[in-house]
Amino acid sequence: MTYDALRAGRRSEIGRAYHVTVATADRTPLFTDFSLARQAIHHLRRVDGLGLTETLAWVLMPDHLHWLLVLRKGTLSEALRSMKGGSARAINLMRNANTAVWQRAYYDHALRDDEDLLAAARYIVANPLRAGLAPCIGLYAHWDSVWL
Repeated sequence: MTYDALRAGRRSEIGRAYHVTVATADRTPLFTDFSLARQAIHHLRRVDGLGLTETLAWVLMPDHLHWLLVLRKGTLSEALRSMKGGSARAINLMRNANTAVWQRAYYDHALRDDEDLLAAARYIVANPLRAGLAPCIGLYAHWDSVWL
């Protein structure tokens, strides 16, 4: 399946909540490096600062990102391109590399109006626990939620 085929039928709706999953290129566990992880997080938050998104919850795993957001302007593709492009440039600069950081494609799920945002956020931030990366979420460094 081509990248274009993955995007076929994808729609962006301002004001809609989305759960987005983005994997690193070749599922490389880049974010076991604390400084690379913080750089990715900086660029995720930068997209909020640009007014494209409102982040509700996220967790950065060693080789992927789960992000619960509300689209505020533009398209979901533009928001992801901003986060992935900015973080990739910064991460490559830090590593003195010129390689793909993120997979081109991403998975998104538009939440229906009746879906519970808090339940989705809990599911997202519990990923490190299910993966055995930490015994409790407070001991995992790379996550946040507006419901703290």
